[in-house]
Amino acid sequence: MFEIGILALQGDFELHAQSLRRLNVEPLLVKTVEELDQVKRLIIPGGETTTMNKLIDLYNLRQPLLDFGRSKPVWGTCAGLIMLSKKSGDPRVTPLELIDIDIARNAYGRQIYSFSKEGQINLNGRPENITMVFIRAPKIRRLGEGVQVLATLDGETVMARQNHILVTAFHPELTENTSIHSHFLNL
Repeated sequence: MFEIGILALQGDFELHAQSLRRLNVEPLLVKTVEELDQVKRLIIPGGETTTMNKLIDLYNLRQPLLDFGRSKPVWGTCAGLIMLSKKSGDPRVTPLELIDIDIARNAYGRQIYSFSKEGQINLNGRPENITMVFIRAPKIRRLGEGVQVLATLDGETVMARQNHILVTAFHPELTENTSIHSHFLNL
């Protein structure tokens, strides 16, 4: 068994792997149901949501991902957040509905409007300032009952958790800070 896997169909999975290696954890890059069965927790990385959605179906991973996420920790960053949401805001994307949030895709604007900004996360009651990188990021439009806000930026929720499902609208893997990766390893 691997402590952690990263869905490696499309997107920035390699940058998550580098962040985990800085914590001395070797992830398994997951592309098949057999590989998914070998991990205790899973990161769904940022990328292009409509492509990721198609590849999940092409590789027959939808039901295995649903089953996995019902009992094991899953963290979605950016596109991964959209895939975990209740409503994606896009009829081309069928989310896994593992966290009770609704999303607006690309709500921070097109690629040219990508930005980094200092923000504060609150993990286990410990506030920490980090750099948040937003690239065609989604906005969380609705939080369901039981969803805990872990970070806001300019009044918008950018990090949330419901039970063992964690989501970030930003890309922690694009910085040297590994606190969210470390936190996820302990969920």
